Amino acid sequence: MQSAEQQRVAPGRWTRPAAPAVPEPPAQWHRVLTLLADISLFVGTRPIWTQAASHRLVVAAVISACYASILACGVLTLVVRRARSLARLDLCVLVTAVTLTLCAWAMNHGGSDEAILTTQAARELVAGHPVYGQPWPWLFGHGVALTPTVTGGYDFTYGYPPLTPLLTAPLLWLGHGALPATVVSTAALIAGAVALWRMLPTPWRSAATMVCLGFGFLPSYGRLGYPAIVALALLVPVVVRWPRLGRGGRLGVAGLARAACLGAACAAQQLPWFVTPFLLAGVYAVRRGESGARAAALVVARIAGAAGVVWLLVNTYFVVSEPGTWVRGIALPLTQGAVIHGQGVVGVSLYFTDGSDRLDWYSHASMLLAAGLFALFVLFVRRLGPAATVLPWCAFFLATRSQDGYYVMMTPLWLAAAVTAPASEFATAWQPRPGMLSRRPARIAAAVLLLTPALTSAAWAATGTPPLRLRVVSARWAAPTAVSRLGVEVTNTEAAALAPHFTLTTGQGMNQYWTVVRGPATLPAHATARYELRPPAGRFVLPRPGVRIRLRAFTAVPQTLSSADVRLPRSG
Repeated sequence: MQSAEQQRVAPGRWTRPAAPAVPEPPAQWHRVLTLLADISLFVGTRPIWTQAASHRLVVAAVISACYASILACGVLTLVVRRARSLARLDLCVLVTAVTLTLCAWAMNHGGSDEAILTTQAARELVAGHPVYGQPWPWLFGHGVALTPTVTGGYDFTYGYPPLTPLLTAPLLWLGHGALPATVVSTAALIAGAVALWRMLPTPWRSAATMVCLGFGFLPSYGRLGYPAIVALALLVPVVVRWPRLGRGGRLGVAGLARAACLGAACAAQQLPWFVTPFLLAGVYAVRRGESGARAAALVVARIAGAAGVVWLLVNTYFVVSEPGTWVRGIALPLTQGAVIHGQGVVGVSLYFTDGSDRLDWYSHASMLLAAGLFALFVLFVRRLGPAATVLPWCAFFLATRSQDGYYVMMTPLWLAAAVTAPASEFATAWQPRPGMLSRRPARIAAAVLLLTPALTSAAWAATGTPPLRLRVVSARWAAPTAVSRLGVEVTNTEAAALAPHFTLTTGQGMNQYWTVVRGPATLPAHATARYELRPPAGRFVLPRPGVRIRLRAFTAVPQTLSSADVRLPRSG
């Protein structure tokens, strides 16, 4: 008698049934990526738990549960045998990351100066008052950061496009302060993270969790209420597979929706303005290589038209009600004359030398670099196409405001392009090829030529000399470790009169300006004068020994910085 496991398939032949197919195991790199995303959730979680454990026990308990989830996901990531199981763990890591982001927001939602300005703009909008060009100095102080300008004052106005205040206005009932704006930006970050997670190929999804919600970087910007986070979330669906926009000469509903997101992003914050030309030029090059110049131009025109309509709809009320102040308001980051700050080349004039009489050239260098990089992108789009979402931010490294937030807040777009816009998408893209660029040495020379003006301008700014010589000649003490007055001798070495504004700094960034109690408002060319300065709070407390104290003097026309180290012995 034959076994039940055997069956007859032909006369005289017996065989066993085929074994069921073994599910294909996930790729090892997929495991590693999921594990890295899981590990990234540890960063910054302990301080939030410590804060919550003292008075918000429910939040602390939720964070403890997230710790358990991180540990369990770490174990399971290394032992599951099926790709489908690992994909489910990717979802678990995402849910854990979202939960931790919400817990962090529940504990810290005071916001920043940008969140406070956004909320105030929403309140003024609801009240029917003008939003742009209106100073709100009472919002600042008490720990809220100020933006000093080279004119000796501060910027107290709202300087971003209006979408974020429009989104914040319906949430004003949530409370006072910056809370409504932080809700909008944190919700936008979570929505953008989920959208990117969903739009990426399955094995890459944990990378979206890691870049958007891991490490604590972007969630902190969300809790601070930055409008750029709203712009980032809107750019996510635009950038994913962006070289395929208009494929076949048609946008379709999905393409129009992505173009609308581009317009909305440009109406939320100014950073999308810099990446938009690269995306449109890249789409044109890819479509022209596919369908010809006319079809490519029509596709780009439809994208730009749809984006422009959405942008105009968001701005229509302000265009009609306050056209002049609206234009100046949305251009404010480019025209406000904020003092130099950041991690870029301006650090040379801030920290490594005593200043420069050519600070304006940092701005020129930034614009020249943006133009040069765009020209290179058009000329070499087959090579540079995958970097379209990274190249625009390089210009900020030479700018007067070169803060790392300009790079960090847009890094999810780098990931989206790396995964969904590889070099193969640009293999047949059209590139302008004048006869002079037919050879490699000529192309290298063209690249050098396009970048040289920017680099030369940056070098010209960095090698400038401070126009004012500063020397502390006296100090009045309010306490053994606190100064109430400083006497400063100032010499103008320039051939033009200068109007200096003074401050003392003890680290990176700028402190509030000191009041000039005695001394000329404008110092004539080649003249020397004595200034008596009073600290903004009435007294300046000396830092611990070894901390570098810098006396700085800014002028607006021309834009200059002069600095000098100050050594004040402790009184008594």
